[in-house]
Amino acid sequence: MFKYLPLTEADQQSMLKVIRVQKMDDLLHDIPASIRLKKPYQILPRLSESQLRKHLKTNQGQVLQSYRGYGVYEHERPAIIDAISSRQEFLTSYTPYQPEVAQGTLQYIFEWQSMITQLTGMDVSNASMYDGPTALSEAMMMAVSVTSIKRIIVASALLPQAEEVIKTYARHRGVSLTILKPKDGLIDQTQLMKEMETPFAGVIFSYPNRFGLIEYFDRLSPLIKAKKALVISYNDPFALARLKTPRELGADIVCGEAQSLGLNPNFGGPYLGYLTTLNEWVRKMPGRICGYTKDNRGQRGFVLTLQTREQHIRREKANSNICSNQSLLALQATIYMSALGKKGLVQAFDQACLVTRYLVDRLIQTGLFTQTYKASYAYECTLTTKVDVKKLEKALVQKGILFGFPIEQNQVVVYGSETKTKEDIDNLVQAIKEVQHDLH
Repeated sequence: MFKYLPLTEADQQSMLKVIRVQKMDDLLHDIPASIRLKKPYQILPRLSESQLRKHLKTNQGQVLQSYRGYGVYEHERPAIIDAISSRQEFLTSYTPYQPEVAQGTLQYIFEWQSMITQLTGMDVSNASMYDGPTALSEAMMMAVSVTSIKRIIVASALLPQAEEVIKTYARHRGVSLTILKPKDGLIDQTQLMKEMETPFAGVIFSYPNRFGLIEYFDRLSPLIKAKKALVISYNDPFALARLKTPRELGADIVCGEAQSLGLNPNFGGPYLGYLTTLNEWVRKMPGRICGYTKDNRGQRGFVLTLQTREQHIRREKANSNICSNQSLLALQATIYMSALGKKGLVQAFDQACLVTRYLVDRLIQTGLFTQTYKASYAYECTLTTKVDVKKLEKALVQKGILFGFPIEQNQVVVYGSETKTKEDIDNLVQAIKEVQHDLH
């Protein structure tokens, strides 16, 4: 059968006869008729490749200039990322369970692990995870497994998507979640101390947090460890190019979303999760780890060295039921980090922060915005505004601009990356001035 051809009518009839069904609709009798599509599919007629490209270009919609981060970030993306990740050594490599035909895959997973441990300061990284929120959920379950206590404290203001995912994991795994409300955008340390009087498995810190604020937790880590609990740090790895490593702050497990490492926004996903820990807890880490060895000719080769998931060991002994990693995206992130290098990552971080500060200053100068919190921020900042954020958002979309992420009717988180120029931000401010009279 050809690659892109569906089953023929004869094929369908033959299969239906085997399973003793008269027609295809008989397979759908459990689906209520009220929710079935009764009109024809809106499928285009057959088009040549050039005709299809023309159609897609005509209907691609408006491309907006974005000032919205909140967990999904836009950064300069070197062209070599796509060029190298599409090479046959990587693109067509087979499953890493057969190292003799998967050296390309195993090598870049090894390099990914090495670079992520350097960014976080931790001892060991796994091969990657589905995305940031699921990585955080697995970190939470690691702490529960280590301590045998089913209670986790969330001290920092997490991104909503991460918070919702860990709530789902906790609910179905019988874990009690205590989520603390922030005080002036930061950790309410008094409330945290009170909650730590009851046994708990670990404390989750977001660094930077949901509001873009930077808060170090190194003074709290010894107090948590004294309770025989683990410190979990949820990070954007792009920020770790300049900030202190979570290891320096006392973290036992470090995880997060690595979309910012050279990956496109991709309309919301898929993205790339990472999870690192200390050697002490490596046997509790989910997923798999790649390492290297030497073959019988003395040449270096890459292999899977640790696999603690249900596909390989007894299900009740498995650390996780996650059975895959974001391999291709991990490769692209690895190429991004290799291309920029340590100095390049620092420069990109510094430039993103400078752009955001210019953006914030220009918005405040309009008289419509004020800085919500006094604490230090990196490349995201929460602003309070006199206008309705939703109305502002709609008005700016008409001018080709996607403004910051609205978190309340009068609060918005804005983000400026190194992809924006002074002229871009000046044009944004001018657009806001043009529409401000229609926003009250």
